[in-house]
Amino acid sequence: MNDFAIWIRGWRGDALVLLAGLVIPFAFAPWSIYPLAIFGVALFMLTLWQTSSKRAFWRGWIFGLAMFAIGVSWVHVSMHRFGGVGIPLSMFITALFVMFLALFTAASAWMTQKLFSKTAQSVYFYALLLFPMNWMLWEWVRSWIFTGFPWLSIGYSQIDSALSGYAPLWGVFSISLAVIWSAGALFCLIMLPSSKRYVIPAVLVLWLLPFGLNQLQWSDQEERSLQVSLIQGNIDQNMKWRPEQRLPTLELYARLSRENWGKDLIIWPETAIPAFYHQAKAYIGSLGQEARMNGSELLIGLPIYDQSSKRYFNSVASVGAHEDFYEKRHLVPFGEYLPLPSLYGWFIETFDIPMSDFSPGVSEQSTLRVASTEVGVTICYEDLFGNEVIEALPAAKFLVNVSNDAWFGDSMAPHQHLEIARMRAKETARYLVRATNTGVSAIINEKGDVLATSPQFTTHVLSGEVQLRSGLTPFAVYGNLPFVGLLFLALILATVFERRARKD
Repeated sequence: MNDFAIWIRGWRGDALVLLAGLVIPFAFAPWSIYPLAIFGVALFMLTLWQTSSKRAFWRGWIFGLAMFAIGVSWVHVSMHRFGGVGIPLSMFITALFVMFLALFTAASAWMTQKLFSKTAQSVYFYALLLFPMNWMLWEWVRSWIFTGFPWLSIGYSQIDSALSGYAPLWGVFSISLAVIWSAGALFCLIMLPSSKRYVIPAVLVLWLLPFGLNQLQWSDQEERSLQVSLIQGNIDQNMKWRPEQRLPTLELYARLSRENWGKDLIIWPETAIPAFYHQAKAYIGSLGQEARMNGSELLIGLPIYDQSSKRYFNSVASVGAHEDFYEKRHLVPFGEYLPLPSLYGWFIETFDIPMSDFSPGVSEQSTLRVASTEVGVTICYEDLFGNEVIEALPAAKFLVNVSNDAWFGDSMAPHQHLEIARMRAKETARYLVRATNTGVSAIINEKGDVLATSPQFTTHVLSGEVQLRSGLTPFAVYGNLPFVGLLFLALILATVFERRARKD
């Protein structure tokens, strides 16, 4: 162990940690080589072994830079190709964002080494308690601080592995923890080959338990099911809001909907109508009347301008049997609103960065009633937050996400977003349907399996059957509370053990 610690000092360790960060994104969609998550984290652990806390912070930052530079590179695509931001500024802002996200892995590495006693160099303590708990602490913090950005939480990479069986119990964070424990077990095997008699049985339990959980039915299938059609208009993002494009867009969505009259529910994507509700009210009213006459209902994504309060909302309207609205509650900072504009509004105005000025919807609203059932609705980015999605349960019999992933072009983002949606379906044991502008539209069952998808960048109608389901998974009842409680208990115990080790 001492020889290895000496070998990775300096540039060798820095090169290894860079490699570790670079392989992590390939565990996620669209590549989905999920074992790479375990190998990448194990390599990260190795580069931190017996380093100083200062060196650990540096290596944690390098690791984060590599991971996020690839994993969220689509930020540049959305700003430059569709946001009108020049390449230099777009790359500069993306780089700042990546450097900020890397601070979370840096903080995790620093805190691990700060708590780790050089006089009590227990491989097990380090790899199976201290490192995992600090990683999870900062992954959890990243999910809510500054409204949260849980993209690339490492548990999402395991949606197709046996570890996904933990999702209905404790959500995606429990899967992340299982990944880190698996990496810690690999670390132990490398550092202490004799540990295999303890580590291998523990890993088998860690992986076999969710395999069994995957066989359970976490919700009850109701007798009724719905026939749904998801309209993918494939409107070019650069053309979407041009005045001359409005009428062709409205005609396209109306025609595709009429071709599917008779389906219980027809869903249009986020901001499918490139106009405010009050500007398209006559069009929506006429289409709603047609839908009622043909036994169908519509969910339509469109913006709303409240003329009395002078506020804008990113919304979904239910049209058919009755009219109702869901207004997006969790907005994207810098994308849909500008937090603390007095601090840097001058910067945005100087560089002419396009901004929206949406207001959040009321926090109590989480469902819409359509086709005689309650539906849990999220708009785009909202499905990243499992603790908020479960607010629609137990009323919601299935989930709907409308999105406009056209902002990200032909990048990895639409595929990563589908991966996240699959996790929400599995956590809640509900069907989830995604209607998107350019793909990937999808029908996902309660196990998180994709039953059908649309081809990207194609005008397409995806139709299928959605089973209505009832009941609550443990995660739907308790959310992240059990995980967070366990996390802090483990950190307290780790701190106590460490202090005792220092005294001894």
